[in-house]
Amino acid sequence: QVQLVESGGGLVQPGGSLRLSCAASGHISSINTMGWYSQAPGKQRELVARIISSGRTNYADSVKGRFTISRDNAKNTVYLQMTSLKPEDTAVYYCNVDLVVGTTMYNYWGQGTQVTVSS
Repeated sequence: QVQLVESGGGLVQPGGSLRLSCAASGHISSINTMGWYSQAPGKQRELVARIISSGRTNYADSVKGRFTISRDNAKNTVYLQMTSLKPEDTAVYYCNVDLVVGTTMYNYWGQGTQVTVSS
């Protein structure tokens, strides 16, 4: 069984920073793509950033230059450093991971963590 545990959300003022973490645990053989998605009320879930096993990253245009995704392969953990936060960044943030258990690839979602940007 694989679990993804997220942490780091909260309430922050505009211009502030937060760091989200998502740790994968279980009988994992390898992890490929790790990513973060956001879902604001009444909107579809959308990609924020993702990082593949080589370290290559891509970002949504709305967060380029403000958010940084990184991963610690030894800890099976992905991070999202969020800076210069704006009210429109308010959403539930979910991590998403493509991983291999044995010889089978799976896709898992975290439970979500609320990020609220407000004065």
